[in-house]
Amino acid sequence: MRLNGRTALVTGASQGIGEGIVRVLGAQGARVIAAARSIDKLRSLATELAEEGIEVHALELDLAAPESVADKIKGLPETFSEVDILVNNAGITEDGLLARMSLESWEKVLQVNLTGAFATTRAVSRGMMRRRWGRIISVSSVVGLMGNAGQANYAAAKAGLVGFSKSLARELASRNVTVNVVAPGFIETAMTDSIPEQNREELVGVIPLNRLGSVEDVAWAVLYLASEEAGYVTGHVLNVSGGLYI
Repeated sequence: MRLNGRTALVTGASQGIGEGIVRVLGAQGARVIAAARSIDKLRSLATELAEEGIEVHALELDLAAPESVADKIKGLPETFSEVDILVNNAGITEDGLLARMSLESWEKVLQVNLTGAFATTRAVSRGMMRRRWGRIISVSSVVGLMGNAGQANYAAAKAGLVGFSKSLARELASRNVTVNVVAPGFIETAMTDSIPEQNREELVGVIPLNRLGSVEDVAWAVLYLASEEAGYVTGHVLNVSGGLYI
């Protein structure tokens, strides 16, 4: 599953799953555009990976302002200007029960998690179509498939990524551009590290594989969908949840 000669754009790349995806795609030979709001973290990551011979370009990108995305991508240096692989990973949460959820919280989460993916995909898909090769992978969540109390906004956005991707898969298939989704379950990140031990044990207890997932579990799933080997897979939702959602 080598990606030599390919350029990948990963949003939400400054930490957690996004950072893991940058590392795995880069290790497999891709040039990677690491995009997020935290430019200092991105530059630090790029410097670290450069020592391993991995080309990473740090791109400051705020998906809360989707109207700015196209210009940011147009401004990429020539070496990184032709994006072959897009990973829509950026996402935020603002949890709360519906009765207490503000319209602002609803719109903010959909803006970043869903409209941001739309804007980024629209900005790079024309080049993929022209070159007749592309991989578009959106990181959704099992919450978008099964729902979760207190996360109506997040679940709606993540479910929206599935419908968006399936529709786009039909639109772009004739140009040899595949569009797929990875739906992680509970993954070991800074967010899950803060869960109290008792709650953590209860959480693990409902996962058939009896552990939280790792960032690498998700990144390797993304790598497969980004590879030549997945050229006959499109419109698919790859569930990476340890059996939490079956």
